[in-house]
Amino acid sequence: MAAALQQTPITIKSRLSPSPQFTPTKAHTLSFSGGLRIPKLTLSIKSRRRGGARMSDSVASSYATALADVAKSNGTLEATAADLEKISNLFSEESVYRYFTNPTVPVESKNELVDSYTNEANLQPHIANFLNVLIDMKRIDQIKEITEEFEVVYNKITETELAIVTSVVKLDAQHLAQIAKGVQKLTGAKNVRIKTALNESLVAGFTIRYGSGGSKLIDMSVKKQLEEIAETLEVGDLQLV
Repeated sequence: MAAALQQTPITIKSRLSPSPQFTPTKAHTLSFSGGLRIPKLTLSIKSRRRGGARMSDSVASSYATALADVAKSNGTLEATAADLEKISNLFSEESVYRYFTNPTVPVESKNELVDSYTNEANLQPHIANFLNVLIDMKRIDQIKEITEEFEVVYNKITETELAIVTSVVKLDAQHLAQIAKGVQKLTGAKNVRIKTALNESLVAGFTIRYGSGGSKLIDMSVKKQLEEIAETLEVGDLQLV
């Protein structure tokens, strides 16, 4: 099974039920935003760093494509994309990531916690199966890369252009809609998806990144204007006072 799942294409199947003989040991718990509570380890070890060897793009893409195929086949592509965004936010919590990547935690305990969370968050059953496959295959430490690859696959399937809008303050829905229309006209994309971020150093205005890997930039910030003025006048940095 391991060899099959490491090849492309990857087929996501339901996992076997945990051994009935296993009874998780209760311990102190730690909490994080979202309500899920994770058992605290009684053994302290140094966890694997995220900056270690990364899964190759081809393997991450294979897992992401397999999940997209499942979602397309059962008509849940949009819901799956929304569920994966929740999963991405979940694993951005350091305590969650450390727990699931810690080799001293039994696989059965991780599987049970996945089932608990997916039920609590009302995620689709195939999302739980997918996470459990990653746990069984010891690939859960690559969840960030896989969710990023899924977004690429999703955007390609739906002909969606991703645009990241960075501003000093949160922009309202009307302004974001205008930006989306502008990006759509510029790129010819069927759909445009907007993600937002905040950056106080822009002073005012906003920037838009789009294209493959955010390779294209539209800079409408005051910071950019100040830099251009300073360059024209051949002076140092200009600042508003």
